[in-house]
Amino acid sequence: MNKVKIIILALVTLVGILSSAHAEVVLLQPDDFVGFTFWLVSIACLATTVFLFLERGSVLPKWTVPVTVAGIITGVAFVHSMYVRNIWVATSDSPIIYRYVEWLITMPLLTIQFYLVLSAVKKVSPILFWKFLTAPLAMVLGGYAGEAGYISPFLGFVIWMVGWLYILYEIFPGEAGRLCDKSTNGELVTAFGKMRMIVTIGWTIYPLGYVFGYLTGGIDSNTLNVIYNFADFINKIAFGLVIWVAARNQY
Repeated sequence: MNKVKIIILALVTLVGILSSAHAEVVLLQPDDFVGFTFWLVSIACLATTVFLFLERGSVLPKWTVPVTVAGIITGVAFVHSMYVRNIWVATSDSPIIYRYVEWLITMPLLTIQFYLVLSAVKKVSPILFWKFLTAPLAMVLGGYAGEAGYISPFLGFVIWMVGWLYILYEIFPGEAGRLCDKSTNGELVTAFGKMRMIVTIGWTIYPLGYVFGYLTGGIDSNTLNVIYNFADFINKIAFGLVIWVAARNQY
């Protein structure tokens, strides 16, 4: 294991220790299911992050960046889950609005992965990178502005939906989808297909959560937090592992 890996793993471990330190006085209760889901997804994201960074050296150089970004995504999710878990343990409340802090970082990184896996096997226009960066940023910022009250809640929902639909367009009939369809690399095609299914099906939870959790108030924040926590297993952890499998099979 080289020095860079040791430093990264040490930093991740240190962040985890420090982020849980201030919740030491108020312990997670055995019957606290919401807190349990925060703890579970935190551990899962940490384990995935460590695994992906350790595996960086076992893939071809062109696949190192996608695997690294996958580890960064789960690393950010780990830190955020620990922080929000501590808030929940201390206050028995965890406003959904806190989720936007993590989404603002992880969702652009998730969509950029489509560009990165394509770039690992063929030349891709940098314009596609900027499309995958700006669309989720606009999506998340619109949702946040609507839920925080800066704009009309319905307008915030519309902005979110437009951003998400644009991403779906790019990975299906759009430029990224066409590049994948023309590729003769079987591992890329398989991984790309699974990734866009996650973004299509797994991401439906977010606009549904906005509608039923905020616009109509039909679902309380505790239930939404549980749903979002379990969704991270698919939308972040499984997403990253799909990329890792493709990278390992490139030999």
